[in-house]
Amino acid sequence: MRTHNLGYPRIGSQRELKKACEAYWAGKITASQLMLTGQKIRKQNWQLQQTAGIDLIPCNDFSFYDQVLDTSLMVGAIPERYHALLQEKQVPEIDLLFAMARGYQKEGYDLTAMEMTKWFDTNYHYIVPEFAANQHFSLLSHKVINEFIEAKQNGIAAKPVLLGPVSFLLLGKEKETGFHRLDLIDRLLPVYFEVLKRLDDINAHYIQFDEPCLALNLNDKERKVITDTYQKIKKQFPHLHLILASYFECYGENLSTVLQLPVNTLHLDLVRCPSQIDDIFASGLLNDKLNLSLGLVDGRNIWKNDFAQSLELISKANTKVPADRLWVAPSCSLLHSPCDLDLETNDDALKPEIKQWMAFAKQKIDEVVTLKRLAVESDNDALQQKLQDNTAALKARKTSLVIHNKKVKQRVAAITEEDANRENEFATRKLKQRAALNLPMFATTTIGSFPQTTEVRNWRANFKKGIISNQHYNDLLKQETEKAIRWQESIGMDVLVHGEFERNDMVEYFGEQLDGFAFTKNGWVQSYGSRCVKPPVIYGDVSRPFAMTVKWSAYAQSLTEKWVKGMLTGPVTILQWSFVRNDQPRSETCTQIALAIRDEVVDLENSGIRIIQIDEPAIREGLPLRKENWQEYLHWAVRAFRIAASGVQDETQIHTHMCYSEFNDIIENIAAMDADVITIECSRSQMELLDAFADFKYPNEIGPGVYDIHSPRVPSKKEMTDLLKKAKAVIPAEQLWVNPDCGLKTRHWEETQKALIEMVAAAQEMRLQI
Repeated sequence: MRTHNLGYPRIGSQRELKKACEAYWAGKITASQLMLTGQKIRKQNWQLQQTAGIDLIPCNDFSFYDQVLDTSLMVGAIPERYHALLQEKQVPEIDLLFAMARGYQKEGYDLTAMEMTKWFDTNYHYIVPEFAANQHFSLLSHKVINEFIEAKQNGIAAKPVLLGPVSFLLLGKEKETGFHRLDLIDRLLPVYFEVLKRLDDINAHYIQFDEPCLALNLNDKERKVITDTYQKIKKQFPHLHLILASYFECYGENLSTVLQLPVNTLHLDLVRCPSQIDDIFASGLLNDKLNLSLGLVDGRNIWKNDFAQSLELISKANTKVPADRLWVAPSCSLLHSPCDLDLETNDDALKPEIKQWMAFAKQKIDEVVTLKRLAVESDNDALQQKLQDNTAALKARKTSLVIHNKKVKQRVAAITEEDANRENEFATRKLKQRAALNLPMFATTTIGSFPQTTEVRNWRANFKKGIISNQHYNDLLKQETEKAIRWQESIGMDVLVHGEFERNDMVEYFGEQLDGFAFTKNGWVQSYGSRCVKPPVIYGDVSRPFAMTVKWSAYAQSLTEKWVKGMLTGPVTILQWSFVRNDQPRSETCTQIALAIRDEVVDLENSGIRIIQIDEPAIREGLPLRKENWQEYLHWAVRAFRIAASGVQDETQIHTHMCYSEFNDIIENIAAMDADVITIECSRSQMELLDAFADFKYPNEIGPGVYDIHSPRVPSKKEMTDLLKKAKAVIPAEQLWVNPDCGLKTRHWEETQKALIEMVAAAQEMRLQI
């Protein structure tokens, strides 16, 4: 029986990658220093896994930004607008990578970034490949080859990880009409063959192909492309050991196709879909040479593995497959897990009672090895003690008094349909809101947060350390809030925000004030590029002991005659962006959060706030990968939002925000959320996402983002006016708002101010054309 890992966190246990990338972008370190940081992280990751006893250790799971973007560079899928950087400027590969991810606006160049969207149902974002009908592919980046050599030099016989060619194409977008991106497979495969030939020449034997699109509902044509592709790969390289990995779901109706592929090892996500073993045995298609990789350790959550339950699955697999054809692994790449629970040394921050139920990436690697040893060394006393300790910890969790709150459960049980509905339909509310709010056409606003400077972050850090007093900290925040309000007034913004200078993270801030949440000091995971988040841990029943945002929203409103939005994170997003308890249905936990947010919404209204934004950027992200499971999720997710939003009067305007999502398939459900105004990301897609709203004849108001806040480039007024004209061509002008794509927390003030001044000017120009 073997152990292997699909991927390890790339950020470093102290976020070394984030710090190095941002220092490089700021011109504070050289490219060589950045490369050195990458080498150190890779070496540490490889050695950690080797020491733990992992048999097959991945390489090429590291990236300076995103593994899908790395693949675009590998196969030379460089959009035409960046060719000048290659041909004229001859930028280094790392600068081309960052230009494609972040845009490039200097030295006479003004290049927009590539589109970014969610990686399946996770909060990780990938850079969307762009394809043309005459797309040319060629081997450009040798990263996978170089990192295999680097691993070998460090004493690691590594397993290269490649994003599979079919998933790479399916994850991309056609940038012109008249072809389907899968039609490009015959042009793409020769580049993969060249990569495999070079890896073969340097004695790489095991190759992991990630084909996560096999977790989706594929049609017959897509399944045929999968079959043809892997037959061609195996025919070209019969002696390579091909590992096919999919995750986040069952193979479903793709299973019969997958079981007949000429691969050597098939990975199963048995955390998301433990029934797959039964499905495989029932199919009658399991051949007597195929290895099964059992994904038993949860790569996406932080709870300790249930050894007894996992051993049952190993035993079940072993009834039909001999032990030497069974591999033990995490369910997916550990990219989605924090690095090391051992770094959580503050018992006041993370109580030992809760910590004992948890495992981060380093601990999950140990769990993989321990499970394998428990399966094959049943007479080892030390291992049996580990099994007993694991059982005791899980039993203590089930019976712990800190988890259950009877009042919360009773309140959830008492919810009625009336609690999930506003007093009147939108058509009636709209008239009342227009009279009460008196906003112009193309009303301008932002999504909520303003730049959090180093100075602001230092205030928070010094307050937490006790260096500055609560009074001093609040005085500083008041000054910063007033500056933001005055500046917004000065440029003519219509609906203001207070800037959220008191907040750390849009989920963590709320979790810190809700019962049932725990927090880590170093539980960081990558969201995109250098952006890392520290998800809260929902360990118990959730409730709101006191108001969370009223103080700062009311203070900001007291400073101005203009309307200030109250800013909240919605229940589905708090759920999705937390590590969620796995001892009750997620729908139950989400409803508990919804009631807590509802209390906050009502308190904001009572304090004089008449526009309240309940952000739900993760509602599309939470959609199950297989369509047959959608309606159950959408029912409870939409209901949770409506519970949170429906406690206010008709005159109070409820906004929501969503970003980096495909809306076509769920537009009816988005409409069912019944938010008065929805703001969405639209600039990277050039307003393409609006088509779904237009086709549906979306009745409520909508703010399509007119500039990309994930790029440092400043768009011109004309650029934003052109986007607004595109929006106006498909959405009636009276329904349109003007706003950025997302919050501005991660940006710098200089670029933010320039961009928002241009944005307001664009809105004013649109009003003149009415």
